[in-house]
Amino acid sequence: MNFLMLTEPLRPPVTFADFDAVDIRIGTVLKAEPFPEARKPAIKLVIDFGAEIGTRKSSAQITAHYTPATLVGRQVAAVVNFPPRQIGPFISEVLTLGFLDGAGQVVLIGPDQPVPNGAKLM
Repeated sequence: MNFLMLTEPLRPPVTFADFDAVDIRIGTVLKAEPFPEARKPAIKLVIDFGAEIGTRKSSAQITAHYTPATLVGRQVAAVVNFPPRQIGPFISEVLTLGFLDGAGQVVLIGPDQPVPNGAKLM
């Protein structure tokens, strides 16, 4: 998974239509468990995106700041319209979003107030 580092130059401009094509939604983590088969330390997530989208699975390299127990019940942002990706024996259906901290470890993003599962980033 590639993340924008602070030292990287800005990427070329995109149109609003390009941005609008990326479907970023909020979901609540229902289940989280270690993913020891992954090449890099990761956690397998099952996320509820509401009635329209349902539950989806994600593999997230977030073990530096999170444990499975701290993730259940947390709302997270994810891209829900990328094609599924095979990660070892697991199929990741959404891309859970975060930023890199000063040490290069992922910090999840999510709303600071509860919002309905499936709410779209505006």
